[in-house]
Amino acid sequence: MATYILLMKMTQKGRRKMLTDTESMLASAHSIDVSDTGVLGLYAVLGEYDFVGIVSAPGNEEVAQFSLHLGVSAGVHITTLPAIPIGRLGEGGPQLDDDEVTSEEMEIEGELARDGH
Repeated sequence: MATYILLMKMTQKGRRKMLTDTESMLASAHSIDVSDTGVLGLYAVLGEYDFVGIVSAPGNEEVAQFSLHLGVSAGVHITTLPAIPIGRLGEGGPQLDDDEVTSEEMEIEGELARDGH
């Protein structure tokens, strides 16, 4: 199973729906039936997005179906991101010594320094 992060912004329809029924987002998310796909967490957030969801699904096709249904039923625009556990990032990649820095890393650090970061 893969994990996905859903970043959601309410549409005008979604805002009106939320004003009349504050549980509408939860109800919509839990009513969607896509094979082996489920909501692991749903959070209201401050900032650029209104909600963040964490979804487990067998693959991209299933989470795309889930996102489409949720967007329509809850009145939200969704950006779906695949989430990769940090521990898996090093699997199969080149092994570097802690002191070894690649030319790409040096270039990025140089750009950040020039930009004042």
